[in-house]
Formats: sequence, structure tokens, C-alpha cells
Amino acid sequence: MTLLAPTGAGHPPPAPPAARSGRRRLLPYLLLLPGAAWLLIFFGVPLLQLAAASLYDPSGSLSTGYAMTWAVGNYPDVVQAYWPQFLRSFGYAGLALVLALLLGYPLAYAIAQKAGRWKNLLLVCVVAPMFTSFLVRTLAWKTILSDNGALVGLLRDVHLLAPDGRLLATPFAVVLGLTYNFLPFLVLPLYASLERLDHRLLEAATDLYASPVQAFRRVTLPLSMPGLVAGTLLFFIPASGDYINAELLGTPNEYMIGNVIDSAFLVRLDYPQGAALSFLLMAAILAVVFGYLRRAGTEEVL
Repeated sequence: MTLLAPTGAGHPPPAPPAARSGRRRLLPYLLLLPGAAWLLIFFGVPLLQLAAASLYDPSGSLSTGYAMTWAVGNYPDVVQAYWPQFLRSFGYAGLALVLALLLGYPLAYAIAQKAGRWKNLLLVCVVAPMFTSFLVRTLAWKTILSDNGALVGLLRDVHLLAPDGRLLATPFAVVLGLTYNFLPFLVLPLYASLERLDHRLLEAATDLYASPVQAFRRVTLPLSMPGLVAGTLLFFIPASGDYINAELLGTPNEYMIGNVIDSAFLVRLDYPQGAALSFLLMAAILAVVFGYLRRAGTEEVL
């Protein structure tokens, strides 16, 4: 007599609903593991090493070695020595941001709302400079602003520049370079917000007798705030720590804190000072960013 195996024999029983639900909850965290491991290895660990280096004995050197003496005094020392470069960095970045907003917001609005079939071509024109090296773009501006260049000659001919006046090696050149190099980081997020703008809201504002200025202030600007906030952060953060533009378009009188950090690590080989400056710059940028986000969030609620 043959015994029939029960249906489903040889297969594991299905997992209970609670177990399946638990696995589904864990899946997003498992997907985050590769990125979290990458950040830990290539950001977290170097950041800890930089923090340790900022507390080394400043009297050490690469040849004799650095002793961990928990020299907290490195921080007030570098602030006292290089506070003008800190202020200059944020001043130049702020001026460049204002100039970029004056140029970038109308440009993003025109591409998003008025370009029509030319939209894709104009977007390519915005990002095309990014296809070349940051260094090459800055060197191009050095040629454009040179004393023997066509631009300086034209400005001298129309008496907008003194006969011995110059554009290169001035704060104007550094701010102009910052504006040009980081402008796409501002335009693209703004374009993404303005491109989703509902025209019916502008028509409703017009029907309610709003002037173009009032419609912009009450409708367009608030709806573009996500892109505006993202774009200003993407512009301001790298501009504050930049050193290439000041190096190539300015003089030591225009050096920013990035130039001091570069010199500390690569020229003077003063690792404690360079690490302390790096941490202070990062802390200052974080404070500015959090304050800006809090203010932007409050204004958006209001």
C-alpha cells in the first residue's frame, strides 16, 4: 500500500506575516549599507584623522613627527592669525552669490518659462562649461581680464577704466571668477523649481488685479523657494572654500582661507594649523547653512 505525501511536502512552510513585514522594514536600511559604509570609510575616518591632526603639538614637523598633546590652543591661534582671510572668504562668496542671483534667476526663469523649443539647447549652454576643467575655465578668465586684453582696452577707450587701471589681480576679478565657475550650481535647481510653476496661479493673480511685481513676490518667488534655497547652498558652500580663483585671478591681498589651508598643508607642511583651519572653516559654513535654512524655513511658513 502506497502512502501519499501530504500536499506541500518537501517545501518550507511560508513565513508568518510578521516575519515578512519585518524583512520589508529592514530592506531600506540594508540598501543604505553600501552608501553608509562608503561615507564611513572615505569621509568619517579621514574626518577623525583631521580632527586628531588639529590637536597635534604645533612644534612638530614631518621629519621629527607630531606628538598628540591635545593642543586646543591651535584653534584660537589660527583665528587670531587668519581672521581677515575668513572674513574675506565669506565676503567674496556672498558678493558672488548676490551677483549670481541677479544673473541666474532671470536666466533660469527665461529657460523654464519662455524658451520653448530652445529650452534643451539653453540648458546645454548652461552646463557646457562644466565639460572642461575648473582650472582651464579660470585660466580663460585670466586671459580675458589681462591688462593687454580686448576687454581692458575697450574699457580704457570708453574711459570706464583709468589708463593705468586693471581688472586682473583685483577683488573684482576674484568675485567674477567665483560667479562664473559656480553659476550652473545655482541655475539648475532654480530651473527645476520654475519649470514646475503652474501658469494658472499667475493667471489667477492677474485676475485679482495683482501687478507683475506683486505676482512675482506672492506667487513665483514662494513657489521657487526650494530651488532657490538648494541653489544658494550649492553655490555658497564651494565658493567659500575655493582657492583657485584667488590664486589665479588675484594677489596675496585677495587670498581666501582656502589659500591659507592649501599653503599650510602643501607649502609650509604645518599640518596642525591646516587641520585646525579646515575644521574652523567647516564649522563656520555649517553655522551659516543651518542659520540660513532655519530662516528660509521660517519665511516659507510665514
